[in-house]
Amino acid sequence: MTAAPAVIDTNVVVCGLLTSLAASPTARIVDGMLAGRFRFLLSIELLAEYRSVLLRPKIRRRHGLSPGEVDVLLTEIATNGAALDVGAPVRGADKKGDDHLWRILEAAPSAVLVTGDRRLIEKPAEGARVLTPRAFAEVLASIRK
Repeated sequence: MTAAPAVIDTNVVVCGLLTSLAASPTARIVDGMLAGRFRFLLSIELLAEYRSVLLRPKIRRRHGLSPGEVDVLLTEIATNGAALDVGAPVRGADKKGDDHLWRILEAAPSAVLVTGDRRLIEKPAEGARVLTPRAFAEVLASIRK
């Protein structure tokens, strides 16, 4: 049995890098991304968002990575993920919105969004499947057994 491909929201990547608990769901997901343990989907826009958020001064102080180290980390993530060309953002869409996530999910209908964002969990786009990091980590653990 294999898991559906995942789209990992930025908040999961950031939390996975900031936590001091290696067994936390977000840390296990980021470790899995870096090791290529499961299929996940990316877009150029999503990778750019990962980078932008990881380089915010407040977050950089917490993870302690230099911009070069962040780029190496993201290169490793990109190497293991499948990049999709999902087109340009919808004209007039809120740049801080999550349109890019929904576009990836539209391009890969079998994919699941993994996020800690309550708003996205409670009000997903029509037809989208959304899991919390904990629920996704449990799915991964059950597949590996």
